[in-house]
Parts: sequence; structure tokens; C-alpha cells
Amino acid sequence: MNKTITAQNAPAAVGPYCHAKLCGNTLYTSGQLGLVPATGELPDGVEAQARQALENLKAVLEASGMALSDVAKTTVFLADINDFAAINAIYAEYFTGEAPARSCVQVAALPKGALFEIEAVAVK
Repeated sequence: MNKTITAQNAPAAVGPYCHAKLCGNTLYTSGQLGLVPATGELPDGVEAQARQALENLKAVLEASGMALSDVAKTTVFLADINDFAAINAIYAEYFTGEAPARSCVQVAALPKGALFEIEAVAVK
């Protein structure tokens, strides 16, 4: 059974997709940008966008009854791979203890001109 997850504390989707799908005990999230939920705007700078995107990811996880500690795998998309070290420091603040598996890639562009995006797979 697939259940659609909509998080009240995360920004609305910017396309035809949902925040996440819960399939049994596995959650598949859509990519989270650093959009501020109240305004739909991106803060300035990759660090601020990363922090907000991680807060948005937390909101999606919480809406499904999960937490960052349930995340098994993330994929991080960067507009500039030179931000890798700065992003690692912020990422480590959110994923304490054993970190999930992760891929990190530079992309040509992200929606709304974002600098950072993250998606996750979590298992309860």
C-alpha cells in the first residue's frame, strides 16, 4: 500500500508531485529545496538554503512518523561542487551518530535557481 505524505510544515510542491510516498515501512521523499515554507522564497546563500532544506526534510519525515535517524540514504544535489565542504559541515549537524549512505552530485541547474536540494529514503 502506498500512502501519500503531505507535510504542513514544508513548502508546497513546485510541480506535480507529493512530499513523499510511504510504501510499507519505507518512505521515499521528493527533493527538498531550501524554500521557506511561509513565503516560498529561497534564502540567500548555499548554507542557508541547505539548513532550510534539511528543516523541510525533517518536516516531511515527521509528517510520516519518522525522524532523521530513520534515513537510510540521501542524495544531495549542488549547483556548485565547490560547496561540498561547507555542506558537509551543515549535513553533519543534522545527521549525528551514524550517517546514512549518501550520494552528492553537481547539477547544471535546480528548480527556482536553488543552490542545494536533498532527497531521502527512510525506513522505520
